Amino acid sequence: FTLTTEYEILSGLVGSEMCIRESIEAQPKITIPLGQALGQVLNTLACRTSMALTMPVLRWIFPGAIFLMKLKNAIAGLVALGLAYTGSVQAKPVDIWISSFQDQLYYENMVKLYKEKVDKNFEAKVQAFGFREMPEKLAVSIKTGINPPDVVQLDEVLFGAFLAGEVPFLELGDRIKKAKLDKNIAKSRQSLFAYKGKTYGLPQSLSAMVLYYRTDLFKEMDIDPASLTTWEKLVSTGEKVVKDHGKAMIALDPTYFGILLRQRGSDLFGKDGSVYPDREAAIEVLGWMRKQMESGVGMVPERASIFDPLFFNSAVQFGEVLTVVGADWYGLDMLQQFTPDLKGKWGAMPLPAWKLPNGKLSRRTSTFAGQGLMINKGSKQPDAAWKFIEFVITNKESNARRFLDGNSFPAYTPAWKDERLLQPNEFFSNQKFGELLVKLSPEVPEVVGHPNRAKAIFLFQETFFNSLIYGELKPAEVVDKMKTMLEAAEPGF
Repeated sequence: FTLTTEYEILSGLVGSEMCIRESIEAQPKITIPLGQALGQVLNTLACRTSMALTMPVLRWIFPGAIFLMKLKNAIAGLVALGLAYTGSVQAKPVDIWISSFQDQLYYENMVKLYKEKVDKNFEAKVQAFGFREMPEKLAVSIKTGINPPDVVQLDEVLFGAFLAGEVPFLELGDRIKKAKLDKNIAKSRQSLFAYKGKTYGLPQSLSAMVLYYRTDLFKEMDIDPASLTTWEKLVSTGEKVVKDHGKAMIALDPTYFGILLRQRGSDLFGKDGSVYPDREAAIEVLGWMRKQMESGVGMVPERASIFDPLFFNSAVQFGEVLTVVGADWYGLDMLQQFTPDLKGKWGAMPLPAWKLPNGKLSRRTSTFAGQGLMINKGSKQPDAAWKFIEFVITNKESNARRFLDGNSFPAYTPAWKDERLLQPNEFFSNQKFGELLVKLSPEVPEVVGHPNRAKAIFLFQETFFNSLIYGELKPAEVVDKMKTMLEAAEPGF
């Protein structure tokens, strides 16, 4: 609280006695640092500038102002002297914002583990938000500077929305190299939270895509999962399933557009920023999705999402669909959470391959989404935040718990040697699920970041998916309309 002239001091303190009394009576009983409390008192003194400046008032206001200022300076000196003797004081807790309510318990446990293994004085506050609620709250906090977090967990789908203009996250390149994480994070995931040559976050999951299938229904219908090596063979088998059993072979979802494009070696954006760099591949993928819906080989969930609880409680629960495409976290988290009674009736296999125009077969996996950790550029505790992030990413128990407790398969490659991640998994019919993911890891493609990546995903999901699937628009029309809209859109939110 700085007043540069004697007049400002006098006019700012008019009516101060009444202001202070009312302020104290109105405030809840809270504990704040003494320096902050004095600052609040001084600020309160300026709250009634309309009171008349009379001589009786002036007699005591000016000496009072001088006294308060001297008192504040004296206490500040004593605090500094105390710090010199004690060496340090407990800093405010590291504020951790995460974008998953399911993750809250995990991070609270990681704080406890960090205190046990690294720093017993470490304190952190973990706040959980919804997947799409998180970026909105974060954007407001960054813009206003009110209660900004230190550590931010953000999904890669929404990360791009923060890449327009000045990126609000700390650049971590040097820290990553010093910790050798540039060598120990799965190669395809190292650029997930990077943009224009700078890295702003570390990925927590491999997010390798597999085809989840109902082992009980496959057995009943005499389907060998090993025979489904290409999408063509899956469709052929699916046509027989529809004819003989009246069930759908695969659930369809808007996210498949980007997933299948990446499996084919393309993406929603090119590295040069272009929209749908391989137009023909985009049209072919959309055309394939529409054909499966028309033939009955594919089915669209009631709310057009394989992530909606209703999908698990209806089509999945009643055995109306045999397979679904999903990342490691989809099976570990969503399938286990929403279909617990189907334990032992799920399996996982590599994605069927595409036959590419050059005659070769595509990779057998792809990727979509996945959480990452970053540091808010406005953090007052970047070093403490980084040490905690480094611990969460590299600690053996941290990675094991993320997998074993039903979250995701880690992107930190040394963790893949932990036998606990490679054991038979009861939920997946005693299949060695972690072992499958390790085998697929070299084929996981990179994701091309872009400020409008989230827009591209949600635009298709909310505006064009149903029009495509139900025949209102042709695949080429969808691609061209979206391309026009995305090219015209402002970057970011």
